[in-house]
Amino acid sequence: MREKLRSTLPERPKNFPPGPPILPVLGNLLNLSLENPLKDFDRLSKSYGKVFSVYIGVILADYGPSWREHRRFALMTLRNFGLGKKSMENRINDEIQFTIKTLESSIGKTLSPRVMFHNAASNIICQVLFGTRYEYDDDMIKVIVQCFTENSRIANGAWAMIYDSLPIIHNLPLPFKKAFKNAEICENYVIRLVNEFKKTRVPGEPRHFVDCYLDELEKRGDDGSSFSEAQLIMYSLDLHFAGTDTTSNTLLTGFLYLMNYPHVQERCQQEIDQVLEGKDLISYEDRNNMPYVQAVIHEIQRIANTVPLSVFHCTTKDTELMGYSIPKGTMIIQNLNSVLREEGQWKFPHEFNPENFLNEQGEFVKQEAFMPFSAGPRMCLGEGLARMELFLMMVTLLRKFKFIWPEDAGKPDFTPVYGVTLTPKPYHMKVQLRSKQRGAETDEK
Repeated sequence: MREKLRSTLPERPKNFPPGPPILPVLGNLLNLSLENPLKDFDRLSKSYGKVFSVYIGVILADYGPSWREHRRFALMTLRNFGLGKKSMENRINDEIQFTIKTLESSIGKTLSPRVMFHNAASNIICQVLFGTRYEYDDDMIKVIVQCFTENSRIANGAWAMIYDSLPIIHNLPLPFKKAFKNAEICENYVIRLVNEFKKTRVPGEPRHFVDCYLDELEKRGDDGSSFSEAQLIMYSLDLHFAGTDTTSNTLLTGFLYLMNYPHVQERCQQEIDQVLEGKDLISYEDRNNMPYVQAVIHEIQRIANTVPLSVFHCTTKDTELMGYSIPKGTMIIQNLNSVLREEGQWKFPHEFNPENFLNEQGEFVKQEAFMPFSAGPRMCLGEGLARMELFLMMVTLLRKFKFIWPEDAGKPDFTPVYGVTLTPKPYHMKVQLRSKQRGAETDEK
């Protein structure tokens, strides 16, 4: 009987990376917590090494012609709408003015910055996708942001893996049901927008990403390609989520640390004042004269580790890695936490310190292990946009305001909330206006 039971258990292929024992049906689900599998991956790596294997059920998008067609189209279209160009810089600077108004109205009070930063990032990508921005108190955008936040937490957790592994539970009232309701709300929102655009668009004169896609659909006709209105809905939502959540959570992490490391904030402001003296508007090119600010922004991205498991990859052929044999079609999960905090790669791997990106002469140095946007063909489409947003937003706000941790807020909790993206726990900030008088900095309370 024991031999029969043993023969029914899943087995790792020959010379496959090691891992915990595999249970029938469940695989290694019991080795992963529902709240934060990252801790479990760290624990397993200590037992089995830097490359190890777990058996879980995850439904992946096909890394084939459809994915390649849409990525190529998106890259071309986003570039046409200004990604990395002066026009995008102007859009970002325009949006920052609304953030400034929100902060100015909060002088002398405390505010929670979460919705403000989410809305700012959302509006920037919305202008590219849909040619529109939303007021920060708009009810629809509040709902969309809430749906994104909840689904981020569910999608990369164990509930999603359980759903994929056990079809028998699909109809039970478990947490993943909420994810489907949220997705439906978001889909209906984009469907309404697309239907409105179809009534007013002029073929060949696109106003935004959706118009470009509709033009492409007309051009292709019934050519058997993967382009369709259904794909447009899903792809727009993917780009909206990717362009909102990662940037806003990085900003939230950044200001959480800057408030609690005031000497870092002050040194940034000194460099900003020196470089921008006499200038009204900040340009993305100014980063080249701000080595310390550059180091701080990169250190914020490193410590935030906003997308800790990146995008799941898949081997396209039989592969050898660190002496192990990995067959074609194996799902690969990158634990970016292990790279961004690896001993030997960083001067201070486990603490927030901009010196990680500065050499002995105080010059900015980008480290080889810095890869918050992932790597390979599936690396983040919007890397250029995110870099520009982070620099312009942080420099503009630090130039104008001083950010203070409220006296009654207690000790800060830097432990993030786990999801597709890591999110700082909710916090409040106090804001003071900065001013320059006769060359000396003062803070207006």
